[in-house]
Amino acid sequence: MILILGLIILIAAMIIGVVGVFGNMGTDHALGTGGDFSIFGYHVMGSTGSVFLAGVVVGGAALLGLTLVMLGVRRSARARRGVAVSRREAAVVDRERDDLIKQRDIARAEAGGPVADTPDTPGSRRHWFGHRTAPR
Repeated sequence: MILILGLIILIAAMIIGVVGVFGNMGTDHALGTGGDFSIFGYHVMGSTGSVFLAGVVVGGAALLGLTLVMLGVRRSARARRGVAVSRREAAVVDRERDDLIKQRDIARAEAGGPVADTPDTPGSRRHWFGHRTAPR
């Protein structure tokens, strides 16, 4: 959402800046000789200071838009990095679980039958929420 808002503000500021430059070229738009400066039909009459101030406002809007775009990109990069880390961690846990299952199956095969699960083995279902901290 921040990325989209930043892009909209940045593109709008760029369009206003480009239209302001290319739409007011030539001697007809010289501010010192009684001409005017116009953008999308809005005429700015007065000094070059007022046009400069309008340019500063458009530049500030462009900077705000660019800042929002960069924040949005940074957030999405962090989210992608977090997903990649969690996938790697899940893969490690899955490999460890598969290794423990293989070890259990090997122990059962060597014993010649099913091996009783003790509370310390991963397949134990003695307590729902893990080990009890104190005896009853």
